[in-house]
Amino acid sequence: MPIRNILVVDDSPTERHFLSEVLKNAGFTVSSCESGEQAVAQAKVLLPDLILMDVVMPGLNGFQATRVIARDEATKHIPVLICTTKNQETDKIWGLRQGARDYLVKPVSPAELLEKIAKFG
Repeated sequence: MPIRNILVVDDSPTERHFLSEVLKNAGFTVSSCESGEQAVAQAKVLLPDLILMDVVMPGLNGFQATRVIARDEATKHIPVLICTTKNQETDKIWGLRQGARDYLVKPVSPAELLEKIAKFG
């Protein structure tokens, strides 16, 4: 199934704007939210084709939100691509164990982001 609709989850307005612009310029439809709690709720309502998930957020962090989304019957089919400043190998392993399908370290290269998204489609 081709990726068309992407949910961007990040507590930084600057990062949300940057990622959204890169994705919109590449032809994707983009929705965004700023917390793990909102991500879980929006995933159920929007049923996006892909979720781009930050990790370090107040409240429900990205690892926790990914785990909820990956284990919920209504949303477990939605791939989660973690996009974070956490660059340790143990962070990547933990993120994948929570149900993420891939992991990207900030600062994000638009070309690398689009390449990873293409692999899902």
